[in-house]
Amino acid sequence: MIFFEPHKRDRQLFPHDVFKGLVIPRPIGWVSTMSRAGELNLAPYSYFNGMSSWPQIVAFASESPKDSCSFAIETGEFTWSMATWDLREQMNLTSAGLPRGESEFAHAGLATAPSRMVKPPRVAASPAALECKVTQVLELKDIEGKATGGVVVFGQVVGIHLEERIVKDGKVDAVAMKPIARCGYHDYAVVERVFSLARPESGGSAFGGPESKQKRAGR
Repeated sequence: MIFFEPHKRDRQLFPHDVFKGLVIPRPIGWVSTMSRAGELNLAPYSYFNGMSSWPQIVAFASESPKDSCSFAIETGEFTWSMATWDLREQMNLTSAGLPRGESEFAHAGLATAPSRMVKPPRVAASPAALECKVTQVLELKDIEGKATGGVVVFGQVVGIHLEERIVKDGKVDAVAMKPIARCGYHDYAVVERVFSLARPESGGSAFGGPESKQKRAGR
């Protein structure tokens, strides 16, 4: 078993950051934002995830100031679009460091689709999208209390878009969507097969704390 402290990593043995190869697969937050001046931005964030199932809250993190965070903080709104196997090349193109205000939608040849509850548009070709309003912004600090420069933007879901083809028996079909996720380095994963495991019947949930049967059925 190899052990090392992150800041003492043997760079000959591990020339690349091991952390990014361990916290995997990471869902991709394909985040769209709009500035007050109407400038559009679209960027993929692998430091993204759902934070709460009710109210439904998602979050994306940036390790340095970027347009996505700046615009979301400025206007209080953003959208998330599902990044899929069919859209992998376009998703990658939107990670380019374009000048502020230059639209990644246009750069990647992606059409926009209007949102209903927020101003930023979503990716028209994506099979699923969330409209979100910012609830809080957290500045990341290290164990010494020093600011890292990183920021986490939290947003509550106020609207959901789904293509009819990905809905089967009242559930979202992950295989039909073929979502992609970030692994380490330049690697990605795609969902092409799923399996099910029923939770043990008990007074609590190992995945989210105590949860009554009534709450499970209602949400």
